[in-house]
Amino acid sequence: MPEGSSLVRAGRRRRWWRRVVVFVLVGVVLSAAVVVGSGMWVRRSAQGYVFDVAGVPAAPVALVLGAQVQPDGTPSAFLAARLGVARQLVEAGKVQVVLVSGDHRRWDYDEPGAMRRWLVERGVPAGKVVEDHAGFDTYDSCLRARRVFGVERAIVVTQGFHIDRAVTVCRRVGVDAVGVGDESVRRFERAWAWGGFRERFAAVKAVYDVASGRDPVFLGRPEWGVRDALRG
Repeated sequence: MPEGSSLVRAGRRRRWWRRVVVFVLVGVVLSAAVVVGSGMWVRRSAQGYVFDVAGVPAAPVALVLGAQVQPDGTPSAFLAARLGVARQLVEAGKVQVVLVSGDHRRWDYDEPGAMRRWLVERGVPAGKVVEDHAGFDTYDSCLRARRVFGVERAIVVTQGFHIDRAVTVCRRVGVDAVGVGDESVRRFERAWAWGGFRERFAAVKAVYDVASGRDPVFLGRPEWGVRDALRG
């Protein structure tokens, strides 16, 4: 084999690998820029709209976002903490109705049903708790609150690491939202850290959802539970 041919092939391989390395590096840099930029957009959009229970302005509705329910049908510690905040808001006269929005995609897994039971068992009037069974993610919960349940103003309730995104998304889809973020479950350090890490990438999805204006997984017809509860 001629030595010149081997050198040519070796040169081509080096150029090909350089192109691959450059392509990968550019991809990494662009991906990092998207993640960082999305996070900054979420934080800035929520600035001035996140409070504690004592300082949050009153609103007609508390929108409690769903989270994991245990196999026995009881809320996980993170979800129970969110519900505890909602109960405080009711007791403080900050809200009149609680809209619990979560995943009920399967009949044997019912987040909003578990949320409602928890609140009612702890003194929140049953007629003041409304269930949204198709809150499959933050965007769906916010958009359905506005377009299906007619919520115009709300206090969004979730964990502290999630509250900026939740408030931002709700405000961008037409809900005049403020938020209260629970901090009590920080004691679960590993789960809290994972939630904060996950938020970096969830912010990218939030940008896509808001920019695309997609419909929720299930839109459905208008429901009058919140309106009727406010009138009751």
